[in-house]
Amino acid sequence: MQRAVFTLAAFGLLGYCAMPWFGVDYGIFERDWIDAGGLLSEQGAPGLLQTLIHGRPLLAIPGLVLAYVLFSACGIGGVPRGPRLLLCLLVLGLAAVALPPFAARWLGFFPEAGGQALGYGAIVVAASLLLCATTLWARMGRSNRDAFAVGSIALVLVLIGLFVFYPILHVLTQAVSAPSEGTVIGSVLSTATGRDVWGLACFTGGRHCGVAVNSILLGVLTATSTTVLGLAFALLITRTRFPAKGLLRALTILPIITPPFVVGLALILLFGRAGWVTTFAADFLDVEAGRWLYGLWGVWLAQTLAFTPIAFLVLIGVVEGVSPSLEEAAQTLRADLSATMRTVSLPLFRPGLANAFLLGFIESLADFGNPLVLGGADGVLSTEIYFAVVGAQADPARAAVLAIILLFLTLGAFLVQRMWLGRTSYATITGKGDNGARAPLSLRHSAAVHGLTMPWLALTVVVYAMIFYGSFVKLWGYDHTITLDHYRTAFRVEWLDGAVLWSGSAWNSFWTTLTISSVAAPLTAALGLLTAWLLIRQEFFGKTAFEFVTMLSFAIPGTVVGLSYILAFNVPPIELTGTGVILVLCFIFRNMPVGVRGGVAAIKQIDRSLDEASLTLGGGSFQTLRYVLLPLLRPAIVAAVAYSFIRGITSVSAVIFLVSADHNMATAYIIGLVENGSYGVAIAYANVLIVVMLAVMLAVQFAFGGRRLRRQERIGNALPARARS
Repeated sequence: MQRAVFTLAAFGLLGYCAMPWFGVDYGIFERDWIDAGGLLSEQGAPGLLQTLIHGRPLLAIPGLVLAYVLFSACGIGGVPRGPRLLLCLLVLGLAAVALPPFAARWLGFFPEAGGQALGYGAIVVAASLLLCATTLWARMGRSNRDAFAVGSIALVLVLIGLFVFYPILHVLTQAVSAPSEGTVIGSVLSTATGRDVWGLACFTGGRHCGVAVNSILLGVLTATSTTVLGLAFALLITRTRFPAKGLLRALTILPIITPPFVVGLALILLFGRAGWVTTFAADFLDVEAGRWLYGLWGVWLAQTLAFTPIAFLVLIGVVEGVSPSLEEAAQTLRADLSATMRTVSLPLFRPGLANAFLLGFIESLADFGNPLVLGGADGVLSTEIYFAVVGAQADPARAAVLAIILLFLTLGAFLVQRMWLGRTSYATITGKGDNGARAPLSLRHSAAVHGLTMPWLALTVVVYAMIFYGSFVKLWGYDHTITLDHYRTAFRVEWLDGAVLWSGSAWNSFWTTLTISSVAAPLTAALGLLTAWLLIRQEFFGKTAFEFVTMLSFAIPGTVVGLSYILAFNVPPIELTGTGVILVLCFIFRNMPVGVRGGVAAIKQIDRSLDEASLTLGGGSFQTLRYVLLPLLRPAIVAAVAYSFIRGITSVSAVIFLVSADHNMATAYIIGLVENGSYGVAIAYANVLIVVMLAVMLAVQFAFGGRRLRRQERIGNALPARARS
C-alpha cells in the first residue's frame, strides 16, 4: 500500500510540474500551442510555475501536499507517516484544487481562479490526491481494507457527480427562476399538478390524457411487450432447434442499430394514411383509412421494435446462465417440461426480467425520436420538455418541473423492482462441474414462443426491406426508378494525383462518428461493469442510493442531457463545448446504466464461493474481478460494448446540441438531410451505418466469445457416432 501511495503521489507531482494547469486553446500536441508559448505562457504554465511566476499562491497547497505524501511514503527525513494526518492533508489539497474554480463560478469568490478552465495538470493532480486519500482510507481499516474497492466507489461517485448531477444542476438553477407573476413555489405547483400533465380525459371519453399519464401508460406497455418478446427470443435461441439462429440474432438487433426516425418513416409508409398496407386494406378489404399510427399506439409499436433488442441482450445471458442440473432435478422428480419451466426456470429468470422491464420502462420514458415522429396530439414528457426548452413558448421553468416528474417516475420504477426481487438468491453458477443439458421447451411453450417471435420477425423484415429499397429509388414513394446516385453523393471515393480523395458529403461525419463511438463504447462497458461489481459484491453505506444515481442519467431525456451539457461545460471551470470529449462523456454517462443492469443480472448468478476461493488463495479484489468474474461475464461485456457503440452512432436527441463543425455526428447530419428533403441520401447513409454496426457487433462477438460453463458441447462433439446414437 505504501508503494501504491508513492506511485500515485509521484504521478500527481509530474502533472503538477509538467502539465498545463489551465485549459489551453490548442491541444498540447498541436504546434499552435507551442508557438503560443507552451508551458512558459501564463495559460499553459503548470501548477508549479503558476505559483512561482504568475502569482497564484493558492496552487502551492496541492504541490506541497503531494511532496509531503511522497516523502512520507519513502520515509525520508523523519516525516510523520500517520494515515490520519496524511488523509487530512490530502483532503486539504483536493479542496485547494476543486473549490476555488467552482466557488468563482457559482459564488464569485476566488476571482483569480475564475475565467479559466481546468487543464490536464489540474485533472491529474486532483485524481492523484483522490486516489491517495482512498488508499489511506482503506489502510485505516475502512471497507475491509480493500483499496481497489474504495477507490472505485470514490471514482464512480466523482464522475457521476461531475457529469450527471453537475449539468442537471445548471438546468435547474437557470430554469427555476422567479416568475413574472406569483411566487416560485406557486408556479411550480401549478405546473406540476396541471390538467395537461395529469389529466385523465382519455379514460372518461375525452380525446387526450396528460403528458405524465401518457408517459406512464406508454412506459408500462413498452416495458411489458419488450420484456415478453426479449424472453421469447432468448428461449427461441437457447431452448429450441430453430434452424437459423445466427440470422435470428442479426434480425433481433436490427431495430436498435437504426436511427429511430428511419424506422418511423418506414412505419408511416406501411401504416400511414397513404401507406402501402393502409392502401391495400382500403382497396381490397374496404377498410377505411385511419390515423391510428399517429398516437400512443403508433409510438408503442415503434418503441417495441426499437427496444426489444435491449431486453433480449439482457435476458440472453440470464437464460444461458441457468444451471441445467436444477431443471434435470425437477424432471427427475417427475415434473413435466411445462412444470419445470414454470416452477424452476422462470423464477431464476426474475433478475433478468426485472432488469429488462426496468430498462424498457426507462427507455420509453426517455425516448424522444419516436414520440416526436409518431406521437401526434398525444404528447409525452420527453417531447413536452423539448418543446418547453426550444419551442416557441421558451419556458425553462416548465421544462425543469416536468424533468423532476420524470425522475420521480423512474425512482418509483426502481423501488418497485427492488421490492419484487427482494433478497432472494438467484445464484446458479457455483464453480462445480455441470454436464447437464438444458431442458427443451414443451410443445405449448414452444408454440407460444414461435407465435410471438415469428410475426415480429416478419414485420422487421418488411420494415427493413422498405428501408433498403428506398435507398435505391430516385424518390421514395413517388419515383421508383432504380439508381445509385444517393450512395454516390454520400460516399463517393476518387483517385486524384495518386491519392485517395474521400469526396462524398458524408465521409467527415462518418469517420467522426466511428471514432467517437469506438472511444466511448469500451469506457462505457468498463465503468458500467465496475459499478455492477460494486453493487453486488461490495457492502458499503448508501449502496441503495448509489444504485439509483447510476440509473439517473438513463431517465433524463436526451434533449435535456444535451442542453445541460451545453450549459455546464460551455464556461469554466470545465470547458468542453465544441470538442470530441464532450460527446464521449455524454455517451458514457447516457449509456452506462445498460452495462450496470446487464452486469447486475449476470453477477447475481455467480456464486460468492468463487470469489471466496480466490481470496483464500491470496488474490485481491482486483485479481478476483480480473481472473474469476470477467471471464464469466463475457455475455454482459458483449452486450455493454455493442449497445454502447450502437447508441453512440444512432443517438439523436442527446447530441443534437453538442455537435460542431469539427465534430459532426452521423445522426445530426442525417437530420439535416431530412430537413432539406434529401430522403434518399439520408436512407442510404442509414443503410451504410447499419452494415457497419452489424460488422462491428460480429467482430465484438468473435473477440470476446462466450463463456463456457459446462462441458457438454465438447463432450458431445467428441463422442463417436455410435456412442451418440
